Amino acid sequence: MEFRVSIIWSLFVIFSLFSSQSKGEPSGSVFFIDGSGHQFLRAGSSNDEHPTMLLQEVGAAVSILLGFAPPSSLSTSSSSKLNEVLIPNPFNRPGAVFLLEVDGVNGLEKVVQDNAKLSDSVLRTNFLGSDKVDIHLLDENDVSVFSLDEQYGDLTDAAISDFSSLMGGSYASDALEPLNGVLTIPLANGAFSLHMSKKPEREYVIALLSLIRNVQRAIQMHEYLTQSTQSPAELVMGYFNGIKVLQEQQDTESLAEHGAELFLATVTKIFGSLQEAYKGLFLSGLNTGQIVGVITTTSEDMGKRFDAIYTPHHNVRWLEETQPLNATLPEVLLVRRTLAWVTGIILLISTLIGIHYLLNMPLTRDTLLYSNVKLD
Repeated sequence: MEFRVSIIWSLFVIFSLFSSQSKGEPSGSVFFIDGSGHQFLRAGSSNDEHPTMLLQEVGAAVSILLGFAPPSSLSTSSSSKLNEVLIPNPFNRPGAVFLLEVDGVNGLEKVVQDNAKLSDSVLRTNFLGSDKVDIHLLDENDVSVFSLDEQYGDLTDAAISDFSSLMGGSYASDALEPLNGVLTIPLANGAFSLHMSKKPEREYVIALLSLIRNVQRAIQMHEYLTQSTQSPAELVMGYFNGIKVLQEQQDTESLAEHGAELFLATVTKIFGSLQEAYKGLFLSGLNTGQIVGVITTTSEDMGKRFDAIYTPHHNVRWLEETQPLNATLPEVLLVRRTLAWVTGIILLISTLIGIHYLLNMPLTRDTLLYSNVKLD
């Protein structure tokens, strides 16, 4: 009897292990879109194979692209994955990230591959996990977070017509009833018609128009920030589930495919406008006035996976002399000048050597910038 119980228990453990492995299969895809000049990501295309990343590693990549250090809890293997995605130059960071989470997408890899404007600048990999990830940022003076989640509240036929003109399509409005026309957009795989009289298709169009309007507002905010004396890093982030609502229609597969293709065409134009707005140089810091896109896609309804939180600075304690020395004595002047010259020469030499090694420093935990000092 005990032997049978042990066998059953062993089978249960094995089954649990296999179940946990099956749950750890890739939950979606991550598309890194390089800035103009291809200077922030490793060279590659959408066909290259890259290691599967955790959502925490994707969040760490966003922090690094913004110009901040990754979390101290980042493991050595995670640092190696980031080193295969990002160019290891801490003095050349875009300082701005367009982070977009998309649900209800199937086969977007093939759509990206067929897109001539993105295929050469996109680096694709898979991600694991579904837990919410916090992107730790400094205070609001160092980084600005702009949300793209505000919904379009005043949809009109004129707005739909403007969108059709932007995408090279047409909109046949209904003269008797507003918001009841047919929107037709030419795509690579054929024309895509959306009927505003159908609720899922109308919600999909509203989601696209909301995304476009929010990006325009983000560009206006960027122009305002560049006029200030201190230009912070910028994180433009949002969540898009418009493709998910198309699956409520009966012809789910074709609608979802065309919806993903139209979504990517819209994002291509959006990212082009962002690159045009962010091409100017920032006034301070290591920011180079560029922007990198990070798009996570999944076929499941996972909801928002990333959240930006601010981490306050630590208080700084200053040292002061309790009994100041007489600085007019010749001995004191000689000692202070000697120490100042020797310290200055040492700092100059160490700075030149440090810059030489930091320019091509890998993103590993035991590097100078991103490692933690361990006191045993």
